[in-house]
Amino acid sequence: MKKLYPLLSVLFLIYWSCEDKTDDNTPEMVDDTPTEVTLWGEVYSVESTTELDLSGYNLTGSIPPEIGNLVNLTYLNLWGNQLTGPIPPEIGNLTNLTYLDLRVNQLTGFIPPEIGNLTNLTYLELKNNQLTGTIPSEIGNLTNLTYLDLRYNQLTGSIPPEIGNLTNLTLLDLRNNQLTGFIPPEIGYLTNLTLLRLENNQLTGEIPSEIGNLTNLGWLWLSNNQLTGSIPSEIGNLTILTILRLEDNQLTGEIPESICDLNLKFWISINFNVNNNQLCPPYPSCIGVYLGGQDISDCDTLPPGYVNLWDNFYSIENTTSLDLGNIGLTGEIPPEIGNLTNLTHLDLYDNELTGSIPSEIGNLTNLTWLRLYGNQLTGSIPSEIGNLTNLTYLSLSLNQLTGSIPSEIGNLTYLDYLELKNNQLTGLIPPEIGNLANLTRLYLNENQLTGSIPSEIGNLTNLTLLYLYENQLTGSIPSEIGNLTNLTYLKLSSNQLTGEIPESICDLNLNWSSSSSFNITNNQLCPLYPTCVEDYVGEQDTTNCN
Repeated sequence: MKKLYPLLSVLFLIYWSCEDKTDDNTPEMVDDTPTEVTLWGEVYSVESTTELDLSGYNLTGSIPPEIGNLVNLTYLNLWGNQLTGPIPPEIGNLTNLTYLDLRVNQLTGFIPPEIGNLTNLTYLELKNNQLTGTIPSEIGNLTNLTYLDLRYNQLTGSIPPEIGNLTNLTLLDLRNNQLTGFIPPEIGYLTNLTLLRLENNQLTGEIPSEIGNLTNLGWLWLSNNQLTGSIPSEIGNLTILTILRLEDNQLTGEIPESICDLNLKFWISINFNVNNNQLCPPYPSCIGVYLGGQDISDCDTLPPGYVNLWDNFYSIENTTSLDLGNIGLTGEIPPEIGNLTNLTHLDLYDNELTGSIPSEIGNLTNLTWLRLYGNQLTGSIPSEIGNLTNLTYLSLSLNQLTGSIPSEIGNLTYLDYLELKNNQLTGLIPPEIGNLANLTRLYLNENQLTGSIPSEIGNLTNLTLLYLYENQLTGSIPSEIGNLTNLTYLKLSSNQLTGEIPESICDLNLNWSSSSSFNITNNQLCPLYPTCVEDYVGEQDTTNCN
């Protein structure tokens, strides 16, 4: 039995030795969380880096996934670099972020769904990249967002209904992508929005009536989509709107009268535009002529009290101004224009209108402003123009008008501005032009007028400009020209004027030496010349002079 004790001691020592060896081989638990992160050659402390602003640093390459280790970041700004590649999903680790700005880079790929982890974000801007794919539904997790800007990318698919969770948003800008599908009605939950821009996408369906809940909206842009249906009457709830842009869609039906509850500047196209839709009359009185082009081919027939001009309906009672200048109008001026008897302004300038000026224009006796210049109008000036006795501004220049200037022009005694230049007018300058005592500018140049300058021109004592050059006028310059003491521009060049220049011309206060102010060259005027002009008469054919 005694011999057993030494054996037990040996066995205990062997066991103890083995247990020690085993303990030595057990791996210890090691914390491998990095304490530093290297980004674009700079080292950042994980613990102390809370803000990272590298905007405009000319950074290149992709966003390193290691950026997701800076878990204490609250502010990340990389805008205005040349970053490429995708947004790394590791960005979703930065759950303390309140501000994320990656705009104006060359980022590609999808918006990672992990972005929905950043529930503290208040500001998210990814605009001006080359991002593709859909807007992830996880964006609806970012319930603290006040600013979301994804414009100028190549995003596709529909606007996720989860966007309606972002009830703190004040700005939502998704314009200039390739978004399709409907505008989700959940957008009506975003009652703090002040700006909503969805234009230049491929959105379809109707404008949801829930848009009327967005009573804080100042800007609403839905233009250049494929929206159909009518404008919802609830649009009238948006009483602080300053911009409403619905142009270039396929909207139909009548415009709701509630639109007149808005405090818009309907006459300024950048503030209000519904052009290029299929909206039908009758139109609300507040809009009047500010509709632009509408395809009314599917509308009912012309309602009573309206006039159809170039496929647009205009209210006879409410249309006081018609500004259709420089919009590509073709064809003739419809005689029905004469039914708009409340018109005070009519602008059809710089179009491609042909045919004659309809005599019915003489019915527009309230007109104060008529501009038809820069078309291809032919025929004569109708005598009925003399009915427009309230006119202060008349321009028919740069057309192909023929015939004589009607004597009835002398009825327009309120005229301040008369421009008939660059036509093919013939005949005499009517002496009745002397009745236009309020004229300050008279342009009859570049026609084929004949006869003498009427002495009655001397009655126009308020004239500051008299252009009669490049006609076929004959006879002498009337001495009454000296009455026009307010003239600063007198051009009679390139006619066939003869005789002596009257001494009374020196009563004028012209800059004789400036050919842009005074020009009588290329006539047949005879010496002796008045001293004020003798050095400035230019070329004269004196072969028939004494």
